[in-house]
Amino acid sequence: MARIAALQAESRVGEPTENLALIRRAAVRAAEAGADLLLTPELFATGYAPALAASSDGAGIRKELAAIADEEGIGLVASTVEDDSGTRFISASFFDETGTELLRYRKAHLFGDEERSAFMPGAGMPRTAEFRGLRVALGICYDIEFPEYARAAVRAGADLLCIPTAVPATGDVGGPQPLHTYNAERISTLLVPARALENGVYIAYANHSGAGFTGTSVIASPYGTLLAAAGADGEELLLTDIHPDEVQRARRINTYAHDMRPELYR
Repeated sequence: MARIAALQAESRVGEPTENLALIRRAAVRAAEAGADLLLTPELFATGYAPALAASSDGAGIRKELAAIADEEGIGLVASTVEDDSGTRFISASFFDETGTELLRYRKAHLFGDEERSAFMPGAGMPRTAEFRGLRVALGICYDIEFPEYARAAVRAGADLLCIPTAVPATGDVGGPQPLHTYNAERISTLLVPARALENGVYIAYANHSGAGFTGTSVIASPYGTLLAAAGADGEELLLTDIHPDEVQRARRINTYAHDMRPELYR
């Protein structure tokens, strides 16, 4: 069993020192609550402003994040900018409690013109790392809205998907009929639990709060239930226990992965 914490909070654009201090405070709180791993939102250390974040010192920020994990004795998943010979990616890193980077993942599905003009999409398949008896994989925000990503991560062995997120608020948009509308909060309340159910996997989904974001961070079980959920606004630290045995039990009940016939859909 592992205890997972997911931070929902408001970061300040262009203020990495302040944002990193907030992450450290959350790490202290999570460790005191017995958490083994803390998940934080997408590009939280820089603030979510892709065009501005693109020029940030991602390597330096990762060094600071590794120090927080080491000094507070807790695993940490956080999102930064990765610069590979001038090509920039939105990335997520998984540090263990000693500050060792176990995984780094490049966001495969970029959202909107601002991200696409500043970054390149990642091309690698999800990988996993072992942590507290779990196989953990990383994704970032828009990735989880594509069933192919979640299925690929589970095929790679994942029991838990950690998803740093920055979902912009939409309000209700659509046609004049009351039930023919869309609100981005449904990603948290409908789509994330569905991904968890159809793959028999835990999903931790940490979003920004504050103006322009949906909040509503969640941790979903492999049965599609919400084990923890934050409100639409305000800072919250979600905590829940993850049980590897429940992953296998859920997959025996719902045998989607076994029964799927991918050759029909190529």
